Amino acid sequence: MRGLGAVIARGSLPILSRLNPELAHDLGLAGLQLVRRLWSVAQLPVGLSLSCLGLKFAHPLGLAAGFDKNGDYLDALGAMGFSHIELGTVTPRPQPGNPKPRMFRVPQATALVNRMGFNNKGVDHLAARLGRSRYQGIRGVSIGKNADTPIEDAETDYVTCLKKVYPHADYIAVNLSSPNTARLRELQSRDGLERIVGSLLQARVALKQRHDRCVPLLVKVAPDLDADQVSALAANLRSLGVDGVIATNTSSNLTSLGSDWPAGQLGGLSGAPLHSRSVAVISQLRAELGASFPIIGVGGIVSADHALATLHAGANLIQVYTGFAYRGYVLLEEILDALMRGQHEDSVPAVNAAA
Repeated sequence: MRGLGAVIARGSLPILSRLNPELAHDLGLAGLQLVRRLWSVAQLPVGLSLSCLGLKFAHPLGLAAGFDKNGDYLDALGAMGFSHIELGTVTPRPQPGNPKPRMFRVPQATALVNRMGFNNKGVDHLAARLGRSRYQGIRGVSIGKNADTPIEDAETDYVTCLKKVYPHADYIAVNLSSPNTARLRELQSRDGLERIVGSLLQARVALKQRHDRCVPLLVKVAPDLDADQVSALAANLRSLGVDGVIATNTSSNLTSLGSDWPAGQLGGLSGAPLHSRSVAVISQLRAELGASFPIIGVGGIVSADHALATLHAGANLIQVYTGFAYRGYVLLEEILDALMRGQHEDSVPAVNAAA
């Protein structure tokens, strides 16, 4: 990358850190879009490619859902060298999300707290953006339900999104674990999973025949589950025939931020404080699901050491969000350099098992 494009991509515009975090996020993405033509596409590392979910990834590192909810910046973000980008979470109809302010920095902890509430332009907009994109990496789409859709009718929203994005997505993530949509996490129960995932798998049968391709279906889970709940969840995912799991979403437990954090300032915690819990969930899921079950690890990866720890816990692929928001392109370089060194030193686990 060169010139102004490199400056913005590396997160080196200090003025953004002094703005409201949601505004800074939007301005940063707009800046990337404006200067996209000023840099060359990042050169992908050699020797890190892997097969997972029946797909070929250039390397394990991707961008998590939430950074580009609508697919408006897919090509600009893709030029940085992510092997995969997960868009969304998208809902059938556009919705504004929760009232502002709804995103908060916790810089001393390298963390964010958000209560965005699935703000997005709707699935039709996202599908159109995907149809026009030139990004050659793996495209994931996270799907959810509209806030005003009763929880009892949630499967209708998920199936609607599935049908709209199916022709364009390489994999689809079912978001049942955001803490910012009322009652959504109830759908992680056995009955909820059977209802939502069962409906999606049934709809996929016809979609597979119509489009002559089987798009993998993954479920994104919360970090706020005890060992018994993780075990039950793993058994349900396996019995339902889900293609993979994404662990983990943000945490509703903010106690790690200490007494200085306002008690009424609720939301989902992401960033460094989430890392140990995410790794614990991934490690248990790997033990419960076996060596061949695809796991995407996300949560608190703000350094190369965090990335390696997530892979060693059992993740096949990893994703960043908060670390990227704080550190920009420097974090990608650091992680990919560590993965390259690890390949030579045999310190990175084999990640090709989940084909």
